[in-house]
Amino acid sequence: MSRVGNRKLIIPTGVTVTVEGNIVSVKGPKGELSTEINENITVNINENEITLTRKNDNFKNFHGTANANIRNMIVGVTEGFEKKLESVGVGYRFQLKGTELVVTAGYSHPVNVAIPEGIKLEVLSNTELFVRGIDKQLVGEFAANVRKIRKPEPYKGKGIRYADEHIRRKEGKKASK
Repeated sequence: MSRVGNRKLIIPTGVTVTVEGNIVSVKGPKGELSTEINENITVNINENEITLTRKNDNFKNFHGTANANIRNMIVGVTEGFEKKLESVGVGYRFQLKGTELVVTAGYSHPVNVAIPEGIKLEVLSNTELFVRGIDKQLVGEFAANVRKIRKPEPYKGKGIRYADEHIRRKEGKKASK
């Protein structure tokens, strides 16, 4: 049984957390985030500590989710989140053009991806891309959409992958006698 909902969250210095009804807002040095939580979850703020309580056990799943979302907002406005993507393959590359990311991934045409607000991209080399932002969900979703353009294949390992991702390789055909 998970006890994530009962975890006490510490508010770091420079971060303010406000609760209005069932909307929790977190403001910090990197920006401001807000989320709506279930009306059966109560958020209590005591000095620099946040605790969440639920009305009864029917809302146990919302309890842990609300706690994790508030924690992610606090981490996002203080440190931020990042994902690193790599493109592996001949001619596979990333390129920034204005407000679009141009991905060349072995198709007959380059794929243009619009960069949403709140996302900062950094192309270190043609094959390395950093996706940064304060919203964990937005960073993860954008990185997954870029990876989806050309998923890594198991035979040669070509495609777009996360930097820490391990691709299980297959052997392929064997020569007949």
